[in-house]
Order: sequence, then structure tokens, then C-alpha cells
Amino acid sequence: MSPSPAAPVLLVIAHGSRDPRHAATVHALTGRVRAARPGLRVETAFLDHCAPGVPQVLERLAADGVRDVVALPLLLTRAFHAKADIPAALREATARHPRLRVHQAGVLGPSPLLVGALERRLSEAGVGPTDAGDPGDRGRTGIVLASAGSSDPEAIAVIARIAREWRRTGWQAVRPAYAATLSGSLPSTADAVRALRAEGVRHIAVAPYVIAPGFLPDRIARGAREAGADVLADVLGDAPEMARLLLRRFDEALMPRLALALA
Repeated sequence: MSPSPAAPVLLVIAHGSRDPRHAATVHALTGRVRAARPGLRVETAFLDHCAPGVPQVLERLAADGVRDVVALPLLLTRAFHAKADIPAALREATARHPRLRVHQAGVLGPSPLLVGALERRLSEAGVGPTDAGDPGDRGRTGIVLASAGSSDPEAIAVIARIAREWRRTGWQAVRPAYAATLSGSLPSTADAVRALRAEGVRHIAVAPYVIAPGFLPDRIARGAREAGADVLADVLGDAPEMARLLLRRFDEALMPRLALALA
């Protein structure tokens, strides 16, 4: 059964990349979201490099008679794309389609579900969970939390806070690193690995805090290899925690609408 045009639609807005693995990973994630909530119409748009773009998808939704759209940035922090690019694209589209109500959801991070996805990817890469009464791999492993990077101080502060809080779960160390070091004070992946090694950490794993493959994730991987990291986990991708988080952000964006309907 097709979703009713009256039902809200989830529009996932990804960054886009020339690397075909990026779009394939995004579509795998949105496919998992559809499977988790049958009956929810889930559309995908990209800001750059990939099709379809945001205007094209919203044009199609308006033509289908859809009234409510939750636009969800597939981003881990509130940086330039979340603060400027996506709102501008949505304002332009709603000006052209005034009957279309677009509710912008929050970015994905920070969230315990993202930490859960990081833990899953580390486990899949061979870094075992903590056993009861034994710190196991966790207590003997230093983690490099490698994000794409940003010039936005808010985004940088969020990554640093995630690293501090994740360290308290029992890892020997957790250090933030950045693929795009837009400031000389920000460590690269290789720098962070070498710093942990110099401090005596013998087992080091790099956990990419990125959603899909592409240019910057490849840079993270090169830095991990060049500096001699012992483990390189996969990108977050279509981890089950990611699908649950997208649905949580969708529901949160609709809460004001539901409250108004119940008033």
C-alpha cells in the first residue's frame, strides 16, 4: 500500500560526493529506515555532486500532493551545511511551493546511538567488548575519533566533548582527530595516532566518525595506515543504530505538529 499524501514524508538530505560509494551507502541507510518503519515514505536528496537535488525532490513531493515534509540533514554536527546551505535550499523550495510545509529536523549528533554505532564498527573490526570484571580490549585500547573536520567552533567542540565522554566508558584513551585540519591546532588522524603511541598506548584503533565513504574518509584511512594504527573501523554507514536515530529525529521534528493537533 502506498503512503497517503496526507502522511508526513521523511526527506534525508545528504552531502553528496563524486565517489559512488557515498550515494550507495546513503541509499542503503535510507533503505534500512524504510524497512524499520513500513508505510513511511522516505526520499533522499543530495546537496552536491549526486542526484537528485533538494529542489527536484520537493518539486516531486509537491506534485504528489504531499503536505508535510521532515527535512533531515544527514550530518553529524551543526556546521555550515546545517546552518546555511540546507535552510537556504528549503526556503527557496517552500517559496515555490507554499502549500508544502517543511519541518527541518535536527542534525544527528551528538547521540548515544552514534556512540553505539561506533562501538559496533569497532567490534566488527575486531576490537572486542568488555567482559564482566575484565576491561578486556577496551581497557587496553586507545581510540582516535576521526571526524571529517570543520571550521565551525561549535562542531569542533561537539567532537571534543564526545571524545571526553566516550573515554569515561572504559577505553584507555579517546582522542579527537580531523580529516580536514582547517586550523593548525587541530590534529590529523596520523598526528593523533602518533601522540597516543608516544604516550605508551600499545593498541590503537581509529574510529571514523563519518557516515559514508568519500574523499575525507579515505584521508582518515590513509592517516591511520601511515601512522601505524592497529585497527581501522568502518564508517558508520547503515548501522542499525543509524536507522533508529534517523527515525528518532523524524519523530522529534513532528512533535510540535502533534501537540498542535491534540490541543
